[in-house]
Amino acid sequence: MKLISRKAGPVLASAVLAGTVLAGAIGGVAMAGAGRPASAEPVASPTPLLAYYYLWFNHDSWNRAKIDYPLIGRYASNEASVMRSQVAEAKSAGIDGFIVSWKNTVTNDERLRLLMTIASQQHFKLAMIYQGLNFYRRPLPVTEVAAGFKTFCDTYASSPVFFRLDGKPLTIWSGTWAFSTAAVRRVTSAVRGKILVLSTEKSVAGFRRLASVTDGDAYYWSSVNPATNPDYAAKLRAMSEAIHHDGKYWIAPFAPGFDARLVGGSRIVYRDDGQTLREEYATATRSSPDVLGLISWNEFSENSYVEPSVRYRYQSLDVLRELRGTSVPAPSGPAAPSEGGGAVGGTAQTGGWTSVLRAAGLALALIAVIGGIGFMRRRKAR
Repeated sequence: MKLISRKAGPVLASAVLAGTVLAGAIGGVAMAGAGRPASAEPVASPTPLLAYYYLWFNHDSWNRAKIDYPLIGRYASNEASVMRSQVAEAKSAGIDGFIVSWKNTVTNDERLRLLMTIASQQHFKLAMIYQGLNFYRRPLPVTEVAAGFKTFCDTYASSPVFFRLDGKPLTIWSGTWAFSTAAVRRVTSAVRGKILVLSTEKSVAGFRRLASVTDGDAYYWSSVNPATNPDYAAKLRAMSEAIHHDGKYWIAPFAPGFDARLVGGSRIVYRDDGQTLREEYATATRSSPDVLGLISWNEFSENSYVEPSVRYRYQSLDVLRELRGTSVPAPSGPAAPSEGGGAVGGTAQTGGWTSVLRAAGLALALIAVIGGIGFMRRRKAR
C-alpha cells in the first residue's frame, strides 16, 4: 500500500477515498452477481431463535417428493462442507441454533457428532428433537424411545454446544400425542434430572395431560395459514399462558410456507414473497415464547424450508435478516420466482449496476467539489 504524501494535500487523499468507495461498491455487486451470501454476525435478540434441522439426507433422497432443491446442491447430510455453509448462512440471518432431528442409530450418531464439531467451531448452538414416530407415523416402542433419550443424556448432553435453559440442555420429544401419560413418564423420569424434555402437544389440553411429566411444549405447527385461520394467534397465546402458568417452557412455531401434497397432504400455504414468514414470526413473538421455533431449515418434502434453494434463493433468509436486525444483508441474486413460476421483483444485475452508477456519480462529484476547493485555495494564495 502506498503512503499518501502530506504535500499531496486533501485533494489526492479525497480522490483515493472516493476511489475506494467506488471499488467497494463494485466489489459488492460482484458478490451479488455470484449469488454468495454476505457474512454477518446476528444482532442480539431478546428471544432465541432455533430452526428445526434434518440430517436424514442421502444423495438419492432428493429423487422423492421434492419440487425444489438446495442452492448448494443435492447434498448428503454427512458432508462437512455443507454443514459449515449451513451454519454460516443460518448465523448470518439471526438464527441462533438448530433443533436437530435425531434417533440413536450409527449413521445419525456420526452425523450428529460432525455437526456438533462444526457448530462448536462456529459458536452455534444445537438442541435435539427425538423422532418418536416411525416413517408411517406410528409410535416407536417405549423401550426404544427410552433408550434413545438415555443415550443422548449420557453421551451428548454435557457438551457445551447444546442450548440450555436454566442450565439444562433442551430436548424435544416429537409425537408425544401418540403415547400414554404413563409411557411418557417412563421415558422422562430417567433423564429429567439432567436435561429438559418438552412435549409436542397441539393444544392446551394436550399439554396439561403431560404437564407433570414434561418441561413444556414445542408445538410443531407448520401447516397453519394465518390468512384463513382467525383463531391462530389466540391459540398460540392460550398455549403460552397455560405453559407459563405451570412455570414451564414454550417454543412458539413459525414457518415461511407449506406444501406437503407430494407426501400425502392436501393443504398449501403460499409464501407470498416472504409475507407469510413475516406474519407468522410476528404472531409467534406476540405469544411470549421462551424460544422461537422456525419450521424449518431444510424440510424440503413439506416445503417449509428457509435454506437457500433453486426456486426461492435467499428470499427467506433476507426476510429473517430484516426481522432479526442482522447487520449486513446477503445478496439474493436473481429474482426468486413466485408460487406461480414467474419472477418477482427486479433482477439483482439491474439493481446492482444501478448501485455502481450511483456510487460512481457520488465519487466523481466528491472529487470535483474537493478539487474546486483546492483550486480556489491555490488561487487565493497566489
